[in-house]
Amino acid sequence: MGVTKQQEQAKTTALEALPLRDDLRGQSPYGAPQLEVQHLLNTNENTYPVPQVVVDAIGTAVHQAASSLNRYPDREFTELRQRLAAYLGHGLTEEHIWAANGSNEILQQILQAFGGPGRSVLSFPPTYSMYPLLASGTNTEYISGERAKDFTLSPEAAVQQVKQHQPNIIFLCSPNNPTGTALGLDVVEAVYEAGQETNAIVVVDEAYEEFSLEKTQSALTLLEGRERLIISRTMSKAFALAGARVGYLATSPQVTDALRLVRLPYHLSAITQAAANAALQHVEVLLETVDEIKAQRDRIVTELGKMGLNAAVSDSNFVFFGWFEDSHAVWQGLLDRGVLIRDVGISHHLRVTAGTQEETTAFLVALREVIGTETSLP
Repeated sequence: MGVTKQQEQAKTTALEALPLRDDLRGQSPYGAPQLEVQHLLNTNENTYPVPQVVVDAIGTAVHQAASSLNRYPDREFTELRQRLAAYLGHGLTEEHIWAANGSNEILQQILQAFGGPGRSVLSFPPTYSMYPLLASGTNTEYISGERAKDFTLSPEAAVQQVKQHQPNIIFLCSPNNPTGTALGLDVVEAVYEAGQETNAIVVVDEAYEEFSLEKTQSALTLLEGRERLIISRTMSKAFALAGARVGYLATSPQVTDALRLVRLPYHLSAITQAAANAALQHVEVLLETVDEIKAQRDRIVTELGKMGLNAAVSDSNFVFFGWFEDSHAVWQGLLDRGVLIRDVGISHHLRVTAGTQEETTAFLVALREVIGTETSLP
């Protein structure tokens, strides 16, 4: 049962009566709609189920971990850091790796360690909508940078804004959410050098990197010799483990030491560690769906073009597209047909997750009905 406007207003009034921090008054919590719809293509999950061999391995590992839940888990989650380092390669060791309960907690800990009152974080909207919320929660000033009209970001524009604002932290989302495009490594290099003056931490959020186009390079290749550079990743997307809540990063050992100062004691539970370690023993199986998802993503881009729509080139598992006079009406029309995609709040545009072949077909059929085209499916 949905919440009525009157109920929502009553909740807001009750909340405002509390001694809430001034900067949190009037704010809305992060959250995509959670509706009972046949085709859920709004939160960029891997819509394929976890392979049975991985389900069995996680079940066994969690069962074993349950027998010692009376004891605290490994505070340093050593095995997990070793397995993540082995997965990433690039000569990384456990000393370069950190993990937390989802990549959002990773970003929060970075802000706790390097942000805070009197400090600032710069990012470049439209980008991941959690960045300003995380900044607010850590009392860090959030600075909205600017992109070009086509949502790209050049090295020159990025450097000019870093020098202008002199932030303590810079968030670069690559592939960018919601537009889906990756940044060139020249942007990362230029931003890192521009941040030298203020000793700025540069975070490259690579939550969707496994879905990147063949020519796209990870910022992991830039880590050596750059102690202020952080590459953030997640097991939620390509690994199909969104429900496990495991995020991680690669950086210099001194940065991981800094994060130890702000992490909560034993922040990764024994259950979380057991599940992640078991999954990482089956990396090849977990990533088997990535190529199929990329194929459906590319299919979406092609078919949207046939409908006369503009679809951004995507290095992710979703597609950002438009142009609509009333994008919310299109969103509602799709929902009425059992397909939930994301209205990201950018005028004339929407975002859709690339799912299975069946889900992609359902989306394309519904969209053609909504916008009234007569183009047939291939």
